[in-house]
Amino acid sequence: MKNDITTLQDKITYVQDTLSTINGKWKLPILMSMFDGKSRFRDLQRSVPGITTRVLSKELKDLESNKLIIRIVNNSYPVTIDYKLTTYSFTLTPVVAEMIKWGKQRTKGL
Repeated sequence: MKNDITTLQDKITYVQDTLSTINGKWKLPILMSMFDGKSRFRDLQRSVPGITTRVLSKELKDLESNKLIIRIVNNSYPVTIDYKLTTYSFTLTPVVAEMIKWGKQRTKGL
């Protein structure tokens, strides 16, 4: 019985860690936009309706610190910055696909 409690506690811990990494209104839409090929700050901002410059900047920093994206500074003139998905970020693809599926079913059921 104790193993069941430990297993449940471990599962809860893993879910909480996942939620803290992709939590919030903006992180998944930003990642989805990047999955769609967007890589520049302005392109990302245009593709995520309602996000402000300040919030996008903060969210990109959070995604970078969680190893989901890489910030690339191009030494061109003017300097340009691209954001690239990491291999690790693609492990979220099935999670996002299931969330889309669940949301679609929920919407149809309401």
